Amino acid sequence: MNIQDLRLLYDYHYWAKHHLLSFCKKLTHAQLIAPNTFSNGNLKATLVHLMSAEWIWLQRCRDGVSPSAMLNDADYPTLTDVIKRWDDEEAQFQTWLSTLSDSDLQGNASYISPIGGAFTNTLWHILTHLITHGMQHNSEVAQMLTDFGHSPGNIDLIVYLRSYRAAK
Repeated sequence: MNIQDLRLLYDYHYWAKHHLLSFCKKLTHAQLIAPNTFSNGNLKATLVHLMSAEWIWLQRCRDGVSPSAMLNDADYPTLTDVIKRWDDEEAQFQTWLSTLSDSDLQGNASYISPIGGAFTNTLWHILTHLITHGMQHNSEVAQMLTDFGHSPGNIDLIVYLRSYRAAK
């Protein structure tokens, strides 16, 4: 993995985030917190989970800090609260990513999981994991939006590359 390709994947990742959030803004608060069968229980909780994953991995990889828990959905009562915090997390993540080199990606990050296990992984493996984790939950968000009558359409990487990245 090289840093240029990883940055492209993060540009796509954050494009998908903003695209999905633009559709989330069309929902009522009741829709955002309506129970569902997806892994986090409702749409807003899924968004907080995505944001929390980025936050926790940044703490681990950039700062060498292992938070003992993910962010709490209850601390972000509205979509506006989620977006405000997540935009800040995105800015921090993108700033840190801009400082990394190809050789940095080959290094290791050690951390302790919230349930206590100690792990060490190659940095590019962690950063790639975060992208694929995001895509899993982005797909869930897209399905929830579709269920509420607000399909976000195609969020595939190739669509981003053909339509949005090409316009840059």
